[in-house]
Amino acid sequence: MEHLQNLQLQDLQLSDRMNQIEQFTQQWVAAHPKGDGSRALYNIPVVVHVVYNTASENVSDAQVQSQIAVLNKDFSKTNTDASSIPSVWQSIAATTDIQFCLATVDPNGNATNGITRTSTATTSFSTNDNMKHTSTGGRDAWPAGSYLNLWVCDLGSGLLGYAQFPGGPASTDGVVCDYQAFGTTGTAAIPFHLGRSGTHEVGHWLNLYHIWGDDGSSCSGTDNVSDTPNQADENYGCPAFPSVSCSNSPNGDMWMNYMDYSDDNCMFMFTNGQKARMQALLATGGSRNSLLSSGGCGTPPPPPACATPSGLNATAVSTTTATLNWSAVSGATSYNVRIKATSAATWTNGTSSTTNLNVSSLTAGTQYEFQAQAVCSAETGSFSASALFTTIAAGCSDAYESNGSQSAAKTIPVNTSIQALISSSADVDWFKFSNTSTQRRIKVTMTNLPADYDVALYKSNGTRVKISQNGGTTSETMIYNTNTVATYYIKVYGYNGAFSASQCYSLTAQISSSSFREAGEEDVLLESEESSIQQLYPNPAGEFIMMDFFSSAESSLTCNIVDMTGRILASQKELTIEGMNTFKVNTESLSSGIYVLRVSDGVQIHAQRFLISK
Repeated sequence: MEHLQNLQLQDLQLSDRMNQIEQFTQQWVAAHPKGDGSRALYNIPVVVHVVYNTASENVSDAQVQSQIAVLNKDFSKTNTDASSIPSVWQSIAATTDIQFCLATVDPNGNATNGITRTSTATTSFSTNDNMKHTSTGGRDAWPAGSYLNLWVCDLGSGLLGYAQFPGGPASTDGVVCDYQAFGTTGTAAIPFHLGRSGTHEVGHWLNLYHIWGDDGSSCSGTDNVSDTPNQADENYGCPAFPSVSCSNSPNGDMWMNYMDYSDDNCMFMFTNGQKARMQALLATGGSRNSLLSSGGCGTPPPPPACATPSGLNATAVSTTTATLNWSAVSGATSYNVRIKATSAATWTNGTSSTTNLNVSSLTAGTQYEFQAQAVCSAETGSFSASALFTTIAAGCSDAYESNGSQSAAKTIPVNTSIQALISSSADVDWFKFSNTSTQRRIKVTMTNLPADYDVALYKSNGTRVKISQNGGTTSETMIYNTNTVATYYIKVYGYNGAFSASQCYSLTAQISSSSFREAGEEDVLLESEESSIQQLYPNPAGEFIMMDFFSSAESSLTCNIVDMTGRILASQKELTIEGMNTFKVNTESLSSGIYVLRVSDGVQIHAQRFLISK
C-alpha cells in the first residue's frame, strides 16, 4: 500500500484509472458472482527476473519452478493444506481457474526458459522499483500486456514482497519477492518457505486487497469482496480458529486467506468472491485481458536456420596466394570453402574455424571464384554465390587505362579484388563504384603495393572524404560508414612519383549493411551526413550538460528536456551552423533521475537519454 501511495503521488491520473478498473470489476462481478464458469482456464505467461548481488541471491531454476508450482496449486485449490480450511468456509473456497506458466517465447519471438539473470552492484532494494530498471541496477520489464513480470532480489527492511495494482505504469508492472521468501526450496526460509508470499503478491497484481481493508483496527475498511468476513487488522503467525474481531463471530477472521499476513503454513484459500474479482481483470474488457493472447507460453520457434555467408571478398592477392574472407553467420561452428579457376570444372575444398582462409599454389594472372558455406550445430547451410578475384600476373597489365582523372574514372565491381598499374611517375588511377540502400557502409583496401602508393575516397562533387597514406609498401585501408547512397570515386597515386611499370597493386571496394571496424576498434561511430546528436557529456550531469550536434545545414533547434513520462520540464532554442555544433543545456532545475534530451530541427526529432546526479 505504501508503494501504491507513492505511485499515486507521482501519477495524478493513476487513481482515475484504478477507479475505472474498479467500476468495471464491480459490474462484472455482479454479473458473475462466482466467476465465469464458461472458460476452462486462464493461462498467464510469467517471466522471472533474478537480480542478485551475491551467489546465494542468484536463486536456482529449480527454486523458480517451485514458486510457479505453488502458484498453480494455490490458485487451483490443489494445495495439500486446503483440507485445513475450516468447514464453515469449505463451500466458498475457490478454484480460480487461473494458472501460470514460465514463458517459452520471449518478446522478440525467441525461445526462452522464462528466467532472466542480472548481476547487480546493489546490495539490497526497497519499494522504489529500482530492481525493475536496468539503468538502476535491475532488469527492465518485458511487455506488461504479455507477461507477468516477477522480480526476485534482496529486499531490505524485512520486506517479503510487494506488487503493483492494475492501472499502474507498464514499465514497473509486476510483482517483487525477496529471495528468502520465494518458492519452496533453496534460499526459502521458515516461516515464509512455502511460496505464499508470491501467492499473496500475485493476488494484489490481480486486484485483490488485504482482507482487513487496510483501515487499521477501525472495522470500517473493505476489500471489496462480499464473502470475506470484516476483520479488525492483519493477522500474524498461526492464529487459533475462531479468532473473532469486528463482531464477526462465530467464525471470526478468515486468517487462512492468502490475502492476510499469516505465516506460509497457515494460508490455505481464496474465496469465490476473490476468484470473480481476479477473473474480471482477465475477462473481455478487463485491464489484463491481453495476457490471454500474448503467445508467451506458445510453442517456441525452431532453431534459426544456418544462414548463407555474405560479404565475400579476397584480400592480400598476389601471383600465387590470396586471403578469402566472408561475414560471420550466427550459430556457425565452422565454414566450408571451395575455390576454382573460373575456367575449371572442379572445386578445391577447404575448411576454416574463422571467417577467412589463406590459399596458395594459385596460378598467376588467373581469375578465380570461391564460395563459402556455414556449418551450424543443427545443420549445414547452403554455399554462397561466387565471389571473383584475379591473381597478379607476372609482369601484369592494366585493363583500366586510361583513367587518369575523375571524369575518366573506370567502374569497378564491389566486393571484388582488381589489379592495376601505376606505370609512371605521372600516372594516376581513378575508379568509381556505388553503394546501395541495403549496403551503404564502405571499406576500400589496397594491398600488394610494389611501391609507396596512397589512396583517397571522393564524393562525385570532388569532395575528399577519406585518405590513407601509410609509408612504404604497407597496405592502405579507408573506412567510410556513411548513410548516403551515391557513386564514390577512388584515386590511387604514387607518393613522390613512386611507380612500377611491371607490378600491379590490388584494390577492393567493399560495401556492407553493417558498419566496418578499424583493427582493434570496439565501436565505430557512423559517419552520417544526416543531422544527429553525437554526444552528451558529462553523463551523469549536474547543473548543465553539453551536447555535440552534427547539423547537415544551418537550422533552428528546439531542445526539450522531458521526463520518462514524456512531460516537458525545460526548453531552449539554438541556432546551428552546417557541421559540428556544441551547445550548453541548462539542467540546474532538475532533480536526480533519468531524462531524455529531445532535439527538433523542424524536420526530424533526435533523442538521447542522460542521467542527473546531484
